[in-house]
Amino acid sequence: MHGTKRTKAASALTGLFLDLFRLNNLVIASGDRLVAGLGLTSARWQVLGTIVAADRPQPVAWLARDMGANRQNVQRIVNDLAEEGLVAFKPNPHHRRAQLVVLTDTGKQAFDAAMRLQAPWVNWLSEGIEVGELETTHSVVKALRRKLEGEAEEQA
Repeated sequence: MHGTKRTKAASALTGLFLDLFRLNNLVIASGDRLVAGLGLTSARWQVLGTIVAADRPQPVAWLARDMGANRQNVQRIVNDLAEEGLVAFKPNPHHRRAQLVVLTDTGKQAFDAAMRLQAPWVNWLSEGIEVGELETTHSVVKALRRKLEGEAEEQA
């Protein structure tokens, strides 16, 4: 049975979580400002990026899973993107109701433009931080994510 007293590692992790929450909010706000001129938000940009990263067209539920996001929220964003002509739906041969989401030419152009803006921004953010430190941080975040994903699967 776990006590109520945190270990040193747990206290350090709690501090990290608090800073990650603040960082997440700052990254989203900065991303929103970065791509606002393209008619995008960080959330729309993330959905477009998830579509681009997929090896084949996927239904919304799979996109949401890949993003670690709520399916209903992703569906709302995809519907907005479809209304603006950035994505389209095509029939799914494996599931009649779960259509596949595909990027349109306009969507690809918007995503490419966002990535052109992202390069100098992320270069600036990474200035003065050692690559090894970033790689270590990434490894820790992935390890924590895997644990939490495993917990979620056990509870499902």
